[in-house]
Amino acid sequence: MTITQEQSAWFADTFTKLVENVEQVVLGKRHVIELAFTTMISEGHLLLEDYPGTGKTSLARAMGRSVQGTSSRIQFTPDLLPGDVTGITVYDQRRGEFEFHQGPIFANVVLADEINRASPKTQSALLEVMEEGHVTVDGITRGVGVPFLVVATQNPVEQAGTYRLPEAQLDRFLMKTSLGYPDRAATIRILDGSGDGPREVGPVITPQGVVSMADIARGGHLNPLVLDYIARIIEATRLAREVRLGASVRGALALTKAARTWALAHRRTYVTPDDVKALAVPVLAHRLILDPEAEFDGVTAEAVVGQVLLDVVPPSQERSDERGRRENV
Repeated sequence: MTITQEQSAWFADTFTKLVENVEQVVLGKRHVIELAFTTMISEGHLLLEDYPGTGKTSLARAMGRSVQGTSSRIQFTPDLLPGDVTGITVYDQRRGEFEFHQGPIFANVVLADEINRASPKTQSALLEVMEEGHVTVDGITRGVGVPFLVVATQNPVEQAGTYRLPEAQLDRFLMKTSLGYPDRAATIRILDGSGDGPREVGPVITPQGVVSMADIARGGHLNPLVLDYIARIIEATRLAREVRLGASVRGALALTKAARTWALAHRRTYVTPDDVKALAVPVLAHRLILDPEAEFDGVTAEAVVGQVLLDVVPPSQERSDERGRRENV
């Protein structure tokens, strides 16, 4: 699929409008909002590891409204059951038949709040729907619709009574990032009331519009130089001495898809090495399993990916840009 200039311009303009729309509610976090919409358009899911009160719920709700879709919130607790997430089948005595009651997972944007507080059995209820976009209850498979984005959160401070997310589930999140506290300028705007923007935002596009953006993003050009660069980065995460288990093939595919979306959002129909660098940490860091000794020494997965980006030599910017333009004609 060759992307036309009209498609490219529409994609970039719409992406900017979506980001600016949500930015009315979540002040001073444009970069994180861009990552969130990149995740949505790349058909992935987002993990936020953040402190309470940083706007995670507002972000998820505003994203749902921006795409004229539905949003829901699931508060994960130790007594939450899988059926509380996916829905259950109940017997209707008047009609004499079983009826399926949808769970909160049936929404375009689902906020899974404090996901690590639920038991592994309940966490596993998300695996199928995150990967396949449908749930199976009593042998019947039901689609959750499109677009579908899970925004899961976990508190990095309170670890008592929590269950660590298994590697298989972490690998299903396309990105992991953090909103963090607003900077001083945004804090002042909030405190003096000038940040009292609309509590609810209006729609920018329809759910079908997001699907169209995802279709366009899949056509973003990736020349062999950049593909080789991505492959070398993935290989380097597996060979790093601080790492016990490096990035998976799913991680490589996630970085590729996200880079295509990121490039189009910045008005390019081809991916550059800088696009890959911009997304490597949020896409890959949470997929690494560090050596226990390295963790004890204070090494972080983000630092490992950062060092990999320094060690792996990118292709010449001019050469890859020129080849990208030529091959995309």
